[in-house]
Amino acid sequence: MLLKKKIPIHTQIIIALILGAIFGVIFSVDAHKLKVTTKSSKGEEKAIVERWEKAEFILSGVKKEFSSDDQAKIIKFFRDLSPSDKAKVVLIFYKRMDSGDFKETQVIKFENIVEIQKVKTIATEIKPIGTIFVRLLSFLAIPLVIASLIVGAASLGDIRKVGRIGGKTIAYYIITTSIAITIGLICANFIQPGNKISPVIRDRMASEYQADISEKIQQELGVDVVDFFVNIVPTNPINAMANGNMLQIVFFAVIFGITLTMIDKNKSDVVIKFLDGVSDTMIKMVDLVMKIAPYGVFALISATVADFGFGILSTLLWYIITVLVGLLIHLFGVYSLSVRFLGKMNPLKFYKGMREAQIIAFSTSSSAATLPVNFECTERNLGVPKQITSFVLPLGATINMDGTALYQGVASVFIAQVYGFNLDITQQLTIVLTAVLASIGTAPVPGVGIIMLVMILKAIHIPAEGIALILGVDRILDMCRTVVNITGDASAAVFVARSEGLMKNSSSS
Repeated sequence: MLLKKKIPIHTQIIIALILGAIFGVIFSVDAHKLKVTTKSSKGEEKAIVERWEKAEFILSGVKKEFSSDDQAKIIKFFRDLSPSDKAKVVLIFYKRMDSGDFKETQVIKFENIVEIQKVKTIATEIKPIGTIFVRLLSFLAIPLVIASLIVGAASLGDIRKVGRIGGKTIAYYIITTSIAITIGLICANFIQPGNKISPVIRDRMASEYQADISEKIQQELGVDVVDFFVNIVPTNPINAMANGNMLQIVFFAVIFGITLTMIDKNKSDVVIKFLDGVSDTMIKMVDLVMKIAPYGVFALISATVADFGFGILSTLLWYIITVLVGLLIHLFGVYSLSVRFLGKMNPLKFYKGMREAQIIAFSTSSSAATLPVNFECTERNLGVPKQITSFVLPLGATINMDGTALYQGVASVFIAQVYGFNLDITQQLTIVLTAVLASIGTAPVPGVGIIMLVMILKAIHIPAEGIALILGVDRILDMCRTVVNITGDASAAVFVARSEGLMKNSSSS
């Protein structure tokens, strides 16, 4: 009988997560192996080079040397060359060969290089399965938000009620984001992870990720409060939907829903019933997509672990610990108190109900991709009505990034400590203010936290190039902070629904 019992989907996803990590470790990408693609009269030819002692690029008589541990640097150096330089550059590998009692050096030379990349393993080759899973969730998000929000706004009816709910939601998000940054600053000042990294390691890591960070610095965000409010109003709602501009979509849907209550009821009922059917259809599609969630999660995690490796973890161990400690305090401390005292709900019930959404958030690193699953968990497991979730969750996916904000606080202090800067109270308050503003209107996609951090560092006059120190572990920490982000959205929905007396289940147990 036990064998016939179906395993719950959240358990399947957890198992897939663990197995994916193990699979990624077993089939990890070799850090001392490269695949070089060249062009010849016969077409493209591929060659694999491994265990080199030294490598050098020669361009216009100038040499650039790399060691045996510089796999990433070799790839980045070639990638950053102009097309004309790529056609002219020569790459030479030197390998030490043992031949009996003699040791000789083998020289491997490449010209007309098309591409240099890591040698993929089965763990990275299956990543497209995970990418398809993320795309399926992402394409459901926009129609689900539009349909649910219009129906929710129409059911609220009174524009004053919409304003009241909106005010509570935004106030909650700003307060929890400020608390998150403060927790990050306290943890960083207490643990002082930046003082535990040597200047030698700092210089090596800065050099390795310099090419990536130069690109990020050019993508610096700007904060203009007036422009922010102006840009909420879409000039073309269809364009806003196509570009996934969540704030503009929320604005359009709320106005549309409220206006529906002002026209003839017979006509508005037809529209509302249609959109309610669309919403239910989207939710059913989420159920269907979640059936392949274990496979998608397995593919995403195995590819991440295989490609990421664990070598850099020991170097940045204290930084990682500081971020994770802060995230755990906020996740299980702040949200537990909020859910218990503001939402009148047992925190254990809350976290149990959020398991599926949290695992998907961890796997995808995207609040937007997790949004359909968050809708399902918040409505079905926590008892929050659709008229609340349809407003609070999409808004939260855009302006509420507690985990990202906390990470900004830790990262800012860490980089300052590494470079020997002592941040005074004014600079740390600047971090709080800038991080709150930066979290508003930022796209809920993977990796955006790095771009936000550039702006914060410049605000406190710390070299933005210092981000290169933490870039190597950003993907792993991005997965963790996305879990905090979406959990914060759900806690807000519980609070707002309770304060409005709209919880489906009034029991706090």
